[in-house]
Amino acid sequence: MNNILITLDYELFFGSKVGTLENCILTPTSKLLNILDKYGIKATFFVDSGYLVKLEELKEQFPILEKEYDAISSQIKELDRDGHSIQLHIHPHWEDSSFDGERWIIDTKRYRLHQFSEEEIDNIVYRYKKVLTDMVGDKIFAHRAGGWCIQPFSKIKNALKKHNIFLDSTLFKNGKNDSQTHYFDFKDMPDKTEWRFEDDPLKESKNGFFKEVPISDYKLSPLFFWKLVYIKKFGGAEHQPFGDGLATGGSRLDKLRMLTTYTHSVVSIDGFKSSFLEKAYQSFLKRRDCKNFVVIGHPKAMSGYSFKKLERFLLDNKNRNYITLRSFENEL
Repeated sequence: MNNILITLDYELFFGSKVGTLENCILTPTSKLLNILDKYGIKATFFVDSGYLVKLEELKEQFPILEKEYDAISSQIKELDRDGHSIQLHIHPHWEDSSFDGERWIIDTKRYRLHQFSEEEIDNIVYRYKKVLTDMVGDKIFAHRAGGWCIQPFSKIKNALKKHNIFLDSTLFKNGKNDSQTHYFDFKDMPDKTEWRFEDDPLKESKNGFFKEVPISDYKLSPLFFWKLVYIKKFGGAEHQPFGDGLATGGSRLDKLRMLTTYTHSVVSIDGFKSSFLEKAYQSFLKRRDCKNFVVIGHPKAMSGYSFKKLERFLLDNKNRNYITLRSFENEL
């Protein structure tokens, strides 16, 4: 039997405009839950806990942030009570970002966790896990690296191990990026849907402390990205994302690569990418190892179109085995 996991990166934007909590997180998450509840499906939410730490730190100074903290913590606790899995998503640029009384000033000069010292990394993992544990209890054991920036793993390994974060869900087949903020290269990852590892998530180690449950991938032609460009400009209200912020820009080289050659994408329920959800699943079922079909989404990037595609997928596959990462909780 194969498993389907719906996973969400629960976060704001990190460009020049982060967007509002209501439009980027709270409202689209509520709309998503309406669909999942209809089919009795639970999801895994990778919570950007650096944002929570910052809210907790500044809420007494800024009443508006106290309201945000209360609102987001209330939704996270509700997700946990309803059986969804709450896990750790680390975007360490919050360490250098600030609030000026009206808006967040985002500083991404240290976007990757690896740009901090090992002592700082240990402290970040401790605090970012603790803010979630204080909300939902001792259930935090899984991690997804912000921006997929998990390499070199050796620099963050000790901190994750010390704080009992043994499961990772960051990798996707042939994923690659090298920009001012991002770096990752997953071309040599095992052709499996889960494996153990120790020092490098790209190298299987049967007795390794860590477990990788990668995000599923789908090979896309340049035509898809030309369509995506068109949809963003002329798609109308149905294709408008709920989030009202701006993303960090990718490198020109990566954009050119996507528009000119075949590339691998995560299987996603964000915007127009949800159009290939069913095709990706059918392709996955033909694999020799088809144990875990892991879908990623971002509430901020979802649209009316993507909700329709998701519901169509759930309706067509309503008798499948949907699980959350809670199914792996006792594997340490």
